[in-house]
Amino acid sequence: MGFFDRLKAGLAKTRHNFVARVESVLLNRTIDESVLDDIEEILITSDVGAGATEDIIQILKEKIRSGAIAGSADVTACIQGEMAKLLGHPQPLVIEGIKPYVILMAGVNGVGKTTTIGKLAQRYVDEGKSVVLAAGDTFRAAAVEQLEIWAQRTGAAIIRHQAGSDPAAVAFDAVEAAKSRNADLVIIDTAGRLHNKTQLMDELKKINRVIKKSIPDAPHDILLVVDGTTGQNALRQAQVFNEVVGLTGIVLTKLDGTAKGGIVFAIYKELGIPIKLIGIGEKADDLRDFSANDFVKALFEK
Repeated sequence: MGFFDRLKAGLAKTRHNFVARVESVLLNRTIDESVLDDIEEILITSDVGAGATEDIIQILKEKIRSGAIAGSADVTACIQGEMAKLLGHPQPLVIEGIKPYVILMAGVNGVGKTTTIGKLAQRYVDEGKSVVLAAGDTFRAAAVEQLEIWAQRTGAAIIRHQAGSDPAAVAFDAVEAAKSRNADLVIIDTAGRLHNKTQLMDELKKINRVIKKSIPDAPHDILLVVDGTTGQNALRQAQVFNEVVGLTGIVLTKLDGTAKGGIVFAIYKELGIPIKLIGIGEKADDLRDFSANDFVKALFEK
């Protein structure tokens, strides 16, 4: 299957949880504002979020009142169109024009952060770029080993220190190494859990500060990896990390098989942080630039 078909298959549970329920509500019903209460409930319980839901319901009300919506097909078409608009224009990850380009990757344990870094490394090595990976999750030995495997697999360089060493020092050394080697890209892994949330956030702030000592305008992107299966937890994680380090984008993983894909709309509406990349599987080419139109089309298409 091509990527769109895989995306469509991956969103099957979300489609069933959302689109199929909307269609069921509309079945043999007069299309008036009384229908909208049921649609509103479906949107909220599908993790679309309060803000996005309010926008969609308001547009539906206006179109019903004006007579622009006459049947159930008009309702679903309107929801589909408004959802695509809600996600804004594409904002893909672009690393051209700066060398080395520095990406700081954040995310709690278990979201697929290290795997995402490996997939990104593969993507850019395949494009002929030189990549340096920084094993900054020094508190979890498995993370360093996993990143080393990805470095070997992709041909990327890796900078690592001993287990338990200062993650900021690893990040700094990786950026310095990239400068000396004239590398194109540095991708920095970070811890997903320390003793408490405050400690984790302080560590991220420190890494951010230290990187700037080597390259003042770095990191050029700060991406948060979130697990698409976690729904509202993903939104809360994005809120917390954004307050601390100012995220430039979201990488949404594990979209295949989740019923909570609606969280895409909540994250963008509530925080204004673009979804840059989505992952729908384990293979390297299962990580792709996010397209709002493709996502919404895949969500509604049977």
